Amino acid sequence: MNSNLNPTMKTVGLFNDSFPPIMDGVSLTIQNYAFWLQKMNQAVCVITPKSPNYEDVEPYPVYRYTSLPLLGRKPYRLGFPNIDISFKSEIDHISFGLVHAHCPFTSGLLALHIAREQKIPLVATFHSKYRDDFERTFHNKNIAKLMLKEIIWFYEKADEVWIPQASVEQTIREYGFKGRVEVMDNGSDYVDNLDIEPIKKQARIDLRISEKELVYLFVGQHIWEKNTRLIIESLALIKDIPFKMFFVGTGYAKDDLVQLVNELGLDTKVKFVGVLHDRNELRKYYAAADLFLFPSIYDNAPLVVREAAALHTPSVLVKNSTAAEKIIDNYNGFLSENNTKSFASKLRELYTLEKLITEVGKNASQTLARSWQNVAEEVLDRYKLLMQRTSKH
Repeated sequence: MNSNLNPTMKTVGLFNDSFPPIMDGVSLTIQNYAFWLQKMNQAVCVITPKSPNYEDVEPYPVYRYTSLPLLGRKPYRLGFPNIDISFKSEIDHISFGLVHAHCPFTSGLLALHIAREQKIPLVATFHSKYRDDFERTFHNKNIAKLMLKEIIWFYEKADEVWIPQASVEQTIREYGFKGRVEVMDNGSDYVDNLDIEPIKKQARIDLRISEKELVYLFVGQHIWEKNTRLIIESLALIKDIPFKMFFVGTGYAKDDLVQLVNELGLDTKVKFVGVLHDRNELRKYYAAADLFLFPSIYDNAPLVVREAAALHTPSVLVKNSTAAEKIIDNYNGFLSENNTKSFASKLRELYTLEKLITEVGKNASQTLARSWQNVAEEVLDRYKLLMQRTSKH
């Protein structure tokens, strides 16, 4: 914990199994919710597992509980709040007005327990395609089915269930959820009204990128579910084009991806940057990129596509994927079939269409990018309405 809560105000608790130094879309969502809520004078805290050798410096309290590495899912942690006496002592002294669970696992179950104990509302956001995770981890569809029942049980206990975009409703319905869902957009902290051309030019200078090179970018977990193999195998089909490809992030498949790059003779064109905790440094990569490559059929409403759009970098996504819900081909993004040949063909086609890429990037910034401040204002309004309704009952 790094500061004291306002004792006169009911606190909003944000619960998730990942938080810095673990960087992913949900972790970033929690950061921005908490940052802007405290800016708006709402008492807020984050509850999450401990990360070794990491010290919180956020301007709001962060409460952490005992955890161990989650096997096969580095750098994620498996938390054990019930055995952490010091943590429980701290949490027991907080008067919550509302708790918001951003995952249905350890932290989410803790949020549910607190909601019942303090008789306060529970909001739960459905962020991920959990079935895909379970099937990859256990290699057994029956086990995955049983675990999905537990997931849906959790969401049925929430007072409100939020989804990051409308198409995600199809996924949660497939899993068996029959209750009401509310759409709550994600945002971007890169939204501004600055002239984009000088920003893009300087970013390419800083990253030592030649004017003749097309720059491709992927930001996210280095896992097979995000169709990362398709990206690399597609790039192998366009080796004659002068390009640079940057992978930002980490994940269980990183070593295999590096090996694949070397096997396909792409090692001089593809660079693995690693995790970037400095948001300004990450901003340079988004700005320098001509195209953001995100063929994932695993993601629901990827923040990274919105972040790229905020820097006028359009994305290439898979047609009919959930991630591509708001994309109109050749207007605010580009769409491909879910195969290597089609994806490579799209990249080759776009190599000669610089003006179209620029125009589509501009449209992406206007249609996909929304500031986190604006999102948080709506979130706080919804919180207050829910707390008022609950207090009346």
